[in-house]
Order: sequence, then C-alpha cells, then structure tokens
Amino acid sequence: MASLKDMRVRIASTKATQKITKAMQMVAASKLRRAQTAAEAARPYAEKMDAVISNIATAAAGSPGAPALLAGTGNDQVHLLLVCTGERGLSGAFNSSIVRLARERALSLTGQGKEVKIFCVGRKGYEQLRRQFDKQIVEHLDLKSVRQLGFINAEDIAKKVLARFDAGEFDVCTLFYSRFKSVISQIPTAQQIIPLVVVEAPAANAGPSTSYEYEPEEDEILTRLLPRNLAVQIFRALLENNASFYGAQMSAMDNATRNAGDMIRKQTLIYNRTRQAQITKELIEIISGAEAL
Repeated sequence: MASLKDMRVRIASTKATQKITKAMQMVAASKLRRAQTAAEAARPYAEKMDAVISNIATAAAGSPGAPALLAGTGNDQVHLLLVCTGERGLSGAFNSSIVRLARERALSLTGQGKEVKIFCVGRKGYEQLRRQFDKQIVEHLDLKSVRQLGFINAEDIAKKVLARFDAGEFDVCTLFYSRFKSVISQIPTAQQIIPLVVVEAPAANAGPSTSYEYEPEEDEILTRLLPRNLAVQIFRALLENNASFYGAQMSAMDNATRNAGDMIRKQTLIYNRTRQAQITKELIEIISGAEAL
C-alpha cells in the first residue's frame, strides 16, 4: 500500500490536473461561440452556391463543352481523399472519427481495385493516416501557424487540388470533415467535390416553371464558378471543423474535470482511512506499552 506522503502527492497532482482541464474547458467554451457563429454564417452561402451551380449545370446538361470539374474525366480509377482534421488533440473522438471514415473509404476503394491518394490538412489526421497509408499520402498541409481561418487558406488548398486535377493525377476528389451539430454532436461527413455532384431542385407544386437565359453561356459561367465553389466548400469544411473541434474539446475537458473530481474524492477517502488506521494502531501500541509497565 502507498504511504501517506505518496497519497498526498497523488491527490495534489490530480487537483493540478483538474485545474488545467477546467481552464481548457473555459477557453474552448469562449472560442466555441465565435467558431460556431462563423460556421453557421458560412452555410447559407455554400448552400446557395450549390443551388446556383445546380441550376446552371442542369441547363448545361449534355453540353459537349461542360467543364471537367462538372463532367469529370470520364473515369473513376484514381481517387483523392482530402482529409481535414485538427492541429491539436485533447478533443475526444473528433480527429479519430474523421480519420476512421477516411480509412474505411480508402480500404473500400482499394478493395475495388481503385488507386487511392490522400491529401491531409491538419497534423492529427496526418499522424494517424501515415501509419497505414504512408505511401498514399501525396501532400500534407499544416495550419498550426494560422491564428484565424480565412478564405485565403481555403483558396490555397483549392489551388493545390486543382493543380493536381489539371495534371491528371486523380479522377475523383472527396472531402472529409466533421459537420458541427451541437456541443456534444459532431457528424463525420464525406462530400464529393470533384466532379461536382449536382442535385436537382424539387419541382414546385404550384406555378409555372421559370426559364432562365444566361449571359455569357452556361459553360463559360461554370468554368469560372466551379473553382470558386471548390474553395467555398473547403472553407465551409474548415469552419465546420473548427467549431466541431472546440465543441468536442469542451465536452472532453468537462468529462476530464468530472473524472478528476471523482478521483480526488476516492483518493481522499482512502487517505483518511489509512491515516485513521495508522493513528489507531499507534494508540493501541501506546496503551499496550503502558499496561505492560
């Protein structure tokens, strides 16, 4: 059994850890509000961008001059997985859930005879994926030095992806990130961004359909709009990831603080019982010695 001194050191160490986890929880809570606001503000723009492109793409369907970002290369043999994770840990299953989804997709594609390439954005995803897919990782981007995420960061990533696509390095690109739902719920999401998946808007129940005329032609509009949409979708994923990270970290640190409190109570109880047993033993020895005299 540990001595009383060891128990006191252990209790003091647990209390120090509890103070750290409590401070991290408060910091995550303060940053979560701004990150959540930014993520929710980006959703309407990204969704409207999807709607506009879907409308134009539907009008340009079947056109021989459709951009490759929309029509694809005509093949799906080589897949690029754009995996966006966090730069830091201590956030529960936030990073591992995204990596797990990407790993399952990579193994599924490999089992189908497809070639898989991985583009990692974030240190934690890279550290986990390189253990199994070191040869498949073609690029790693670290955002640790970025104090505040901006659209320029998403544009840089989009330019790198587009350069590889124009060079014919892959046929299909899928974006992996965690969509923020609430503090205790973050949903790992896989979204195909190249070629763009066009979802036709449901027909209205009432009223005649509206016919649009585009100037310039649909293909020219899409050629300019699709690269912009790629950067928008990546920016949205980065913002969703940022909010999800702070939400997951806040929950993880709250659980750690509670667990530390339980450990302190148990350790204190054991310490008091051990101390009382030693005091009782010493009293018995003193009384026995006095009676012997």
